[in-house]
Amino acid sequence: MIKLLIFVGAIFILWKLLTGDKKKKETERRKDQETKAASGQMVRDPMCGTFVPQDSDIRVREDDKVYCFCSYECRDKYIKQIGSSAGIEKKTSQE
Repeated sequence: MIKLLIFVGAIFILWKLLTGDKKKKETERRKDQETKAASGQMVRDPMCGTFVPQDSDIRVREDDKVYCFCSYECRDKYIKQIGSSAGIEKKTSQE
């Protein structure tokens, strides 16, 4: 019976250590993102508003401005939006 209680206690302590570590990492990640956003290292995605690193791989250059995106979906939406606002339409071939 004592062995069972010690085993259960050890499992509980291990569980608390692991879940506490996840919460700590999450709060540190949030603080890091807030610091980067405040310092200008992160920029806002123009489509969904998510903060992304300024050196993101998903970018679109429009004139002299470079826009960074959180995903290819947001990038594609933006390209469609600027394409339609500029009056550019895809021509479809009729067979």
